[in-house]
Amino acid sequence: MSFSRPEEDVPAPPRRILVIDDEPSIGLSCKRILGRHGHDVRSYDDPQAGLQAALVGDSDVLLVDLVMPEIDGLEILKRVKAAGVSSEVVIITGYSTVESAVEAIKQGAADYLSKPFSPSQLEMVLRKVCERSALIQENVLLRQELELRQGFEGIIGESRPMERVFSLIQRVAPTDGTVLVSGESGTGKEMVVRAIHRLSRRKDHPLLACDCSALAPTLLESELFGHVKGSFSGATATKQGLFEAAHKGTLFLDEVGNLSMETQGKLLRSLETRRVRKVGATAEHEVDIRLIAATNRDLTEMVDEGAFREDLYYRLNVVPIYVPPLRQRRGDIPKLAMAFLKRSCEKNAVEIEGFTPEAMAQMESYHWPGNVRELRNIVERIAILCHFDRIERQHLPSEICQTPARSTVTQLPQSWEEFKKLKQQAKDAVVQELECRFLTEVLERCGGNVTKAAEDVGMQRTHLHALIRKYGLD
Repeated sequence: MSFSRPEEDVPAPPRRILVIDDEPSIGLSCKRILGRHGHDVRSYDDPQAGLQAALVGDSDVLLVDLVMPEIDGLEILKRVKAAGVSSEVVIITGYSTVESAVEAIKQGAADYLSKPFSPSQLEMVLRKVCERSALIQENVLLRQELELRQGFEGIIGESRPMERVFSLIQRVAPTDGTVLVSGESGTGKEMVVRAIHRLSRRKDHPLLACDCSALAPTLLESELFGHVKGSFSGATATKQGLFEAAHKGTLFLDEVGNLSMETQGKLLRSLETRRVRKVGATAEHEVDIRLIAATNRDLTEMVDEGAFREDLYYRLNVVPIYVPPLRQRRGDIPKLAMAFLKRSCEKNAVEIEGFTPEAMAQMESYHWPGNVRELRNIVERIAILCHFDRIERQHLPSEICQTPARSTVTQLPQSWEEFKKLKQQAKDAVVQELECRFLTEVLERCGGNVTKAAEDVGMQRTHLHALIRKYGLD
């Protein structure tokens, strides 16, 4: 008979530790205690220098003193979390109170450590934080695995246009090529971007997104490139931009067509030199990022109108990926609807088996001006309100059951400007659908011979090729 010994405390596996404390003795103590277990420990007694090192994002755990001159531990914690840095943060405090500990945890700290601390206390906190981080990462990977079992990298679609999108993603993802994802609002452009990042060599580094339509030009420049303290009114501290924060990872610029001409020029320079300069600074910093841009606007038309730089357009449009609207992939509607229904039922704790054939046929005939986003939201609404085992035609919203001529307008505009915008969207939708059908028929008539098709309809072959790429036709 054998007896097992009580399990001893197992030290945390080697980690990269960054200590920020204005008392040099704390940094030296952490190096001595943690270094004997193989941890790579760096320390800074200058809080500003420590913050800059933390924002690089190459540390697993940050040990940050709560009370320091110029900038305190909570502010460093906020800056690190706002920049999307994945490092776990442990707050060190010599003024241990319930209030300070609770506030640190609320702001995203993993734990806190009270001065003076013993070697065993430091090792125990580090082990707990590392175990928690590993568990969170494991859960994230499991969720991603479950999501990826459905569709391609979480994107649902079996139609030919979507097969072309999937093929392009697979071919471009392992490279560092710049990608321009285009398509109407709600088609799933961001999902394409995330799929490219997940399949890339940069997947272990951050994917940071910036909505270019959400900020004024001056604020957008600060968001992208960062700024130095005092560079403009309200710049009370130096800020890291998304270019620097996304170092080694991917930067996603959404609605890039909304950039001002001045910002376009600065973006072009950064892409060409691989260097960025903070607003108000004189020095430049080298960055290593993969850029992916997305737009729901026709950038070629904007170039012709002088609203978008031609050189920037060609710099972004290295690998174009067009995400088709839902009306051009109607065969995907049943699978999408069932996936959204299942997700909504799980989320809202309801039980609905599916759709009747009449309801699904009506959904397939609808124009879907809001594309996949509209389909997802409507299915969730129906799942919440329906009290039957199956969704019938009578449960569909009125806009879906109306005639096709009226189904493209879900709400009347309230102003002339809104009406003009809606009118243009309706024109664009009709033109794109006719254009796609026209191209499909011509190519089928000419057996897929592009040269013959161009001669047959009196088009330049290069123009026909561009339209074929735009609509994802083979």
